[in-house]
Amino acid sequence: MEPIRIRPGGQGRLKVLFPYSPERVDKIRTVADRWWHEEEKFWTVPYDGQAVARLIKLFAGEQVLVAPGLRPAPALGPSFETAPFLERLRAAMRTRHLSRGTERSYVGWAKRFLRRQAGARPEDLGEAEIGRFLSDLATAGVSASTQNQALNALLFLFRQVLDKKIGMLNGVVRAKRPRTLPVVPTREEVRAVLNCMDGVPRLMAMLLYGAGLRVSECCSLRVKDLDFGQNRIWVWGGKGGKDRWTILPSAAQEPLQKQLEKVRRQHDADLLEGLGRVTLPDAMDRQCAGTAKDWGWQWVFPGKSHDEDSRTSERRRNHLHETVLQRAFKEARVRSGISKPATCHSLRHSFATHMIEDGYDIRTVQELLGHWELETTMIYTHVPQRGGQAVVSPADRMALGWREGSP
Repeated sequence: MEPIRIRPGGQGRLKVLFPYSPERVDKIRTVADRWWHEEEKFWTVPYDGQAVARLIKLFAGEQVLVAPGLRPAPALGPSFETAPFLERLRAAMRTRHLSRGTERSYVGWAKRFLRRQAGARPEDLGEAEIGRFLSDLATAGVSASTQNQALNALLFLFRQVLDKKIGMLNGVVRAKRPRTLPVVPTREEVRAVLNCMDGVPRLMAMLLYGAGLRVSECCSLRVKDLDFGQNRIWVWGGKGGKDRWTILPSAAQEPLQKQLEKVRRQHDADLLEGLGRVTLPDAMDRQCAGTAKDWGWQWVFPGKSHDEDSRTSERRRNHLHETVLQRAFKEARVRSGISKPATCHSLRHSFATHMIEDGYDIRTVQELLGHWELETTMIYTHVPQRGGQAVVSPADRMALGWREGSP
């Protein structure tokens, strides 16, 4: 097996690179504030004084290659990870019912920001330090959405947690996100990719295309969310905390029934071993603890192992990780010979575009996709026209004239 490589990642983080291995992924996921970078295919972890040593210990027994010149970053003390203000930050976000993804993101940015301040107290920091941090991000070439996310996280930290008024940040403006057209595979391309997939990833990809689900929504489906009687899929707590329903494709019903039978057998075996719990949303873990074993709350696409819940210390089965589907889709796209830079999310774009091409009104598509604003859905009305079907090139008209005028 190829060695694990540790490289400088910039912005107070380390890159951890290795070929995919379920065992290695399970280990790296135990590291706090780890990030998976899908496009570049590597992990990053916080770089503090003991980071390299912890990684070597984590992958004990394997070959770990550390880049020369790595030096311990300034440590913030042993209490940094459990600092009271970080707990206050989490409490402030939970009070406002922000999503867990937002919570992880904001806490991660707070840690990265404070690691750059060489042990300074958060109460002593202000606009100057925030400005320098964001300017460094811009210099490093991060995307506009990443820069804006960091700014939002720090503003939330200072205004809502540290109760400090943050005014103008010299030289820092909100990055303008470029407006780009989505990558939309054609019906033939979608069919070609699905034909190169099998098993659970194929079924999940079929739901992304047939129901317009996001990858995270598909992975977190529960048994109770499938309504076979009315051909509906219920999506609870989607992006922006929005609930909605979408269509359940008839082509996916039989494979889904077989998948549920397999999950039921697995769940029964877990119950016999004293397991069978899953994570419940919000306060249900405290108010309805026994519900965690109920059949209806089980994942449609469960993971292979049980993880220890950080809040209750109970062993619970999580849903299948998004990277499993993303990796399978990419491999299928390559095998099918499609050159478009399509991802799993492109199947959702194809769902919307093909629905509009089939004559469904834009409001219906908006509801099925779960968009807050109609303007967001309107992008799909322009996509079919850009494909050359509704517009005739002047070169084609000229060639047609040549053919008509030729002897």
